[in-house]
Amino acid sequence: MRKVPSLILTTLLLILPLTACNGEKTTNETTTGDNNQSTANSRLETVKQRGTLICGVNGEVPGFSFVDEKGQYSGLDVDVCRAIAAALFGDATKVEYRKLSAQERFSAVQSGEVDVLSRNTTWTLSRDTANGMEFTPTVFYDGQGLMVTKASGVTKLEGLGGKSICVLAGTTTEQNLADQMRKRGVKNYNPVVSDDVDTLYAAYQEGRCEGVTADRSQLVARRSILPKPDDHVILDVVLSKEPLGPAVKNGDSAWFDTVKWVTFALFEAEELGINSQNVDKFETSEDPNVRRFLGLDDKLGEGMGLPNDFAASIIKQVGNYGEIYDRNIGKPLGLERGPNKLWTDGGLLYSPPFR
Repeated sequence: MRKVPSLILTTLLLILPLTACNGEKTTNETTTGDNNQSTANSRLETVKQRGTLICGVNGEVPGFSFVDEKGQYSGLDVDVCRAIAAALFGDATKVEYRKLSAQERFSAVQSGEVDVLSRNTTWTLSRDTANGMEFTPTVFYDGQGLMVTKASGVTKLEGLGGKSICVLAGTTTEQNLADQMRKRGVKNYNPVVSDDVDTLYAAYQEGRCEGVTADRSQLVARRSILPKPDDHVILDVVLSKEPLGPAVKNGDSAWFDTVKWVTFALFEAEELGINSQNVDKFETSEDPNVRRFLGLDDKLGEGMGLPNDFAASIIKQVGNYGEIYDRNIGKPLGLERGPNKLWTDGGLLYSPPFR
């Protein structure tokens, strides 16, 4: 009877390695299945089946997202939407724009009203976590500033003590202003809060506040459409860091990857020297990096659920980041790229490898 346990032990030792191997194979197969299921349940598939992208924008900031009297949208943020549509459908026009206020923007993403938010929104810790957002690469590095009338005589932040400052509700600018005023010991200023951008600058124009605060790029953009732009000056002060970029709902890796790599494609194209005017010539390139990027070799797009030439479609129809910047911000607003240059030119824009 004492030999029976030995026999059982020997049998178990022989079986266990086989079980372990079979278990490992089963785990891999399950993981692959979960990934496929995740893609199938992603907003990526929803958008592809719908045939149009629903993009949340501001619509009131020239250079970033602005709608004219004919209902035509333009701007850097708008072009990001168009780039996503070009990647998905091969057609940059398949976008439905939704104008969202600062208060509406996050709930619109969380509820699924919009597929992506491309609305000069600052990436912060709380928005990335508590608000349930997922931020893709930053498309514009900015900082908060202040604009005043030349007639006010104000030349620095401390000069606004005891005065009124127009500020947009539901934005980081409110807290940044309060933080800086407290830090510099400026007391008795009066924040005049507005619910949307147009109302904000209308209040400033009407003299209800001596100064207005917003992202410096926005101040430049809005000053350009004031009746007498030269009567206003943007103070030489930066109150904060404002990394602006697209955002999607948290918990959907397939859709997040799509928006993320479309954004990176804009940077990578510029780094490779590929633009909307010469992209066709690069199709005969022998450079393996170029060939992978344009979908001529490998199947990078297929791995994301996109056409392999998704990057080529983006560049042909929308252009690279440099073209987008020059078209919307550089030429019309006269803003230097500064930190929004490629990393190879001393800026902060950088794409991981397309491989």
